[in-house]
Amino acid sequence: MPTQTLPPTRTWSAVLFDLDGTIIDSASDITTSLAHMFSTLGLPVPPEDELLAFVGPPLLDSLRMTSDFTEEEAWRALEIYRAHYEPRAMRSPVFPGVAGVLERIHAAGVPLALATSKPESMARAVLEHADLTRYFTVIAGASDDEEISTKAEIVGLALRELRERGADVSDPVMVGDRAYDTLGAAAHGVPTILVEWGYGSPAEAADTYAVVHSTDQLRTLLLG
Repeated sequence: MPTQTLPPTRTWSAVLFDLDGTIIDSASDITTSLAHMFSTLGLPVPPEDELLAFVGPPLLDSLRMTSDFTEEEAWRALEIYRAHYEPRAMRSPVFPGVAGVLERIHAAGVPLALATSKPESMARAVLEHADLTRYFTVIAGASDDEEISTKAEIVGLALRELRERGADVSDPVMVGDRAYDTLGAAAHGVPTILVEWGYGSPAEAADTYAVVHSTDQLRTLLLG
């Protein structure tokens, strides 16, 4: 993604973070499990760049739209993927510097929410394993039955749960790495800061509030 001139620092009332590609570097574990899924189903394994495109959006929707699976086939594929990926999810490292940014946001008293397309139960386990749970007021993710799965639904859930906990959500911001984060947040009038260390392409930088290439830039935009 091309580096943009950063806009003036704003005082945000709450910050929402994506997980994969934003907090944790999970791409290799996800694509390995996707390759296992296709192989187990007796299908050709797509090249790495095509597998990487699955990282970010709800997997069930991606399987329905890009792999021509029936509803039953998509659910079977999702079950195979989850069974292979879940034991590996805890080993994905946190991107350097991100834990420090989360700590600073928390210390500043700014409410922090996770808004991820990962199943919420898995996201909680990942954050707990990385010792990051303590920084979050709210952890929102997809439901195991995929009834809640789109980024817009998850961002809405995070905002609602923040509000229920008494947080000020009058001027929130989303931090993510894919266009799905930008579009999901925009559905609620929330601007997005895109991080360059994630898995997005330059084209996905459109319509963002800013693009940052370092955690120092991110911290400055969030806290001044």
